[in-house]
Amino acid sequence: MSPLFLFLSFLALLSALGVVIAKNPVHSVLFLILTFFALSGHYLILNAQFLAAVNIIVYAGAIMVLFLFVIMFLNLNAETEPKKPMLAQIAAVIAGGSLLLVLVAALRNVEPVGYDAATFDSQIGMVDRLGLVLYDQYLLPFELASILFLAAMVGAVMLGKRETGERNF
Repeated sequence: MSPLFLFLSFLALLSALGVVIAKNPVHSVLFLILTFFALSGHYLILNAQFLAAVNIIVYAGAIMVLFLFVIMFLNLNAETEPKKPMLAQIAAVIAGGSLLLVLVAALRNVEPVGYDAATFDSQIGMVDRLGLVLYDQYLLPFELASILFLAAMVGAVMLGKRETGERNF
């Protein structure tokens, strides 16, 4: 494994952990942006330049601006957050541990395949191949993602809608 892959993997895992552990929601979003940049570095290593660019432009750019807008709009902070009951905290730890157990069980027998120059296809991550796979094999998940984004936009509009006679100041 290359040192760049190991560094990007360490950075992605560390910043993803920072997303979950950070007390301040704005710091959590900044850690998420760092995670997206590390994942874009992985895309570049895999020769998927288009995915790397889209990941930075769409996710690290537009989606994170939307997240920051919602966080600042809702004024989330530790003082206004209600205390979670102990049962909910225990259930979250059990769910997270179960997910970790399933991931370890699924990946324990995986053997990474090395680079083979004879079978290497340099066009594997290019836009035309990506489009063919995306709109041929993964059309249903692509359309479901668009419906999910539409529902998120409707939710944002409903959160931002003011009641009659309500004033911000």
